[in-house]
Amino acid sequence: MRQFLDRLYAASGALAAICLASIFLLMMAQAIGRETGLMIRGADDITSWLCAASAFFALGHTFRHGELVRVGILVDRLAPASRRIAEIVALTATGLFVGYMAWAVCKFVYESWKFKEVAQGLIRIPIWIPQMCFVIGILIFFVAVLDELILVLRNKKPTYQLAEEDRRARGDFSEMA
Repeated sequence: MRQFLDRLYAASGALAAICLASIFLLMMAQAIGRETGLMIRGADDITSWLCAASAFFALGHTFRHGELVRVGILVDRLAPASRRIAEIVALTATGLFVGYMAWAVCKFVYESWKFKEVAQGLIRIPIWIPQMCFVIGILIFFVAVLDELILVLRNKKPTYQLAEEDRRARGDFSEMA
């Protein structure tokens, strides 16, 4: 199971990177097309969907690697027993929030599908198709939060804490700037 989850988070991060690279390629094609008189129809629509997809696909991956903003300034100063309780409270609250968000987003996208909503830009496709990136990203983030909560409940260090300790051990203090 651990191997599957780690691959899921890595794949999600890779999808986010592919979306970012696609945005770059599309923007460059648009710039070159402008100079050569070639117009890429719907590029703005595609770019906006790729921006959203890259943000939400990245959530689970960045969370597990300690790259998301969290209450580390407070939690890092606590004694180990108090820190564990604070981590459990924070991860439980985050899990509840992200779980509710996942439910609401799934309901929203389901309604888009049910009512056959279509994108309003130049590319007229069912809007639930690009919205699925939002659903998948939030669900992976939810799984990552639950994964970390289970680790802490089993008296293990959260993965994001291990990643932070590893960066400090290597002399990388870039996240503290």
